[in-house]
Parts: sequence; structure tokens; C-alpha cells
Amino acid sequence: MPVSHKELGFVNTREMFRNAMKDGYAVPAYNFNNMEQIQAIITACVKSKSPVILQVSKGARDYANATLLRWMGKGAIEMMKEMTPSPIPVALHLDHGDSFEICKSCIDNGFSSVMIDGSALSYEKNVEVTGKVVEYARQYDVTVEGELGVLAGIEDEVSSEHSHYTDPAQVEDFVKKTGVDSLAISIGTSHGAYKFKVKPGESVPPLRFDILEEVERRIPGFPIVLHGASSVLQDYITMINKYGGKMDNAVGIPEEQLRKAAKSAVCKINIDSDGRLVMTAVIRKVFAEKPGEFDPRKYLGPAREDLVKMYMSKNENVLGSANRY
Repeated sequence: MPVSHKELGFVNTREMFRNAMKDGYAVPAYNFNNMEQIQAIITACVKSKSPVILQVSKGARDYANATLLRWMGKGAIEMMKEMTPSPIPVALHLDHGDSFEICKSCIDNGFSSVMIDGSALSYEKNVEVTGKVVEYARQYDVTVEGELGVLAGIEDEVSSEHSHYTDPAQVEDFVKKTGVDSLAISIGTSHGAYKFKVKPGESVPPLRFDILEEVERRIPGFPIVLHGASSVLQDYITMINKYGGKMDNAVGIPEEQLRKAAKSAVCKINIDSDGRLVMTAVIRKVFAEKPGEFDPRKYLGPAREDLVKMYMSKNENVLGSANRY
């Protein structure tokens, strides 16, 4: 029997996006793979009074086990209720689902939102599979995100050598034919920690706000999503390299560009790599400074503390989602 997301305490993204569009901010969509990450996300969003989308990739779902993941999500909701008398809205979202089957499985296991990524398919096949997922999701009041355009980069099982910007001429037809609730577009963001090939002293190329503006013109008031939007925080890159890592030339999206996007029709911004970098940097530091340490709580705990600070900063200074609830 399918488990309803409402039984677990999650909400879909419909009202979240409506509020974000109205007030000019973006809802954070943070990926998690383990207990410390989900604890940090919930803690940071409760403290900053921000709505949040807990994102799970196909790879993370395989890693964590689908059943355990469901109860981790339920546990996060109960933890939130203990922390505040004014609960924040939390969605559980499948990131980059690549087939109808995985989207159906997530819906049946309590996800309140799913992404069907048919961007690697032909336009016609993308419309077909996205429409099929929407039809199934509607029965359970689950929201669906589709994608047009391809982001370059590598993150989890999502990989593409070249990006293809979204063609604004297709968006109206795609939204109409599929019935999706939100649309991920490609305007220059990319997956992973090496988003651009820039030489020392060179600036990161700006996002294609002209494409975003044309998409907005063609589907006014429709929720737009940006993937691959980690800023690749340089303080943590420096920390990783200082304590034995090797992440030369890792660069991301400037935060001021993301803030500009968040004031537009972009009402969901995905951040995964920054969370990974923070955890890795702090763990490396602990190992280097205390080589005899073997208690996981003594290195995962400090990593969790830094994650909370980072997520709060994103909500307050980048996405504009803080103090909305």
C-alpha cells in the first residue's frame, strides 16, 4: 500500500512556490545523504524560519535504503516539531528521477514532490514520460518538476559533458502538454564542484538572465527551478586543500547572481555540493589536528555545526527565504 506524504508530515511544493513568487525569494532545496546532513538542514531552517525542500537523489536513495529514508524523513519532521511551536513547511523531493518507475516508487513511499528528468531524451519523449509521471502524481497530490535543457557537470549519477541552454520557444508547449508544477531550466549553472574552467584572475561567466527573462515572458507566473547552484565556498576549498585534499580550480555560482535569480520567477534553488564540501573540509581538519580521533561523533558533530551555519547563511543572505514563517 502506498504511504501518503501527508501521513509523514510533508507538504508538496505548490503553496511554497506561490508564496516565494509573491514575495521574491527562492525556497532552498538541500540534498542530504546521512543523518548529520538532515539534522543540520532542519536545524538551520527552523532557526532561520525558512521553508525547505529535503532533496534525495537516486544515488542517495540507493545508499540510504528507501525504507530507512522514509523514516529518517518522518524523524526529521518530529524533530522539527520538538524544536518550534511554529513548524516550517517541509517537502521531501526526488532529485533527478530518470524514469517513471523511480518517480512512482518515491510517490508510493511518501515523497511529496518528484522530479522527472527527461532532458537527455528527445523533446517528444521528454513530454511523454513527464506527462505520465504527472498523471500518476496527481492521484496522491504530489507535485512534479520537469526539466528542459541540459546542465553540464557531474554530481551523483547525473552527468553531462556539455550543457544545452533551455530553448524558451519550447517552454509554453512543454508546460501545457505535461501539466508539470515547476520547470528546471538551464541558464549556465552546472553540477558538481568544478562548474567553470576559469584561469586565475578570470571571472566566472554570468548566468544567462536573458534566457530566464524570455522564459518568464512566455510562461508568466510559472515556478522556475535552478539546479547546480552551489557557490563552491572558497573558505572550505582552502580548508580541504590545507588539510591534505586536492581541489584546485573548484569554482561555483557567485552568490549575488543567485540572489538576483531568487527575486525573479526562480522559486527553488538546488544546493548539494556546498554541503558536501563543508562536511569534507571540517572532517579533514579534525583528522589532521587530532590524528588519534576515532569516534565518529567527534568529527561528524563539528561538521554538522558548520553545516548549520552555512545553510542559515544561504537562507538569510542568498535565497531570501529566512523569516518567512
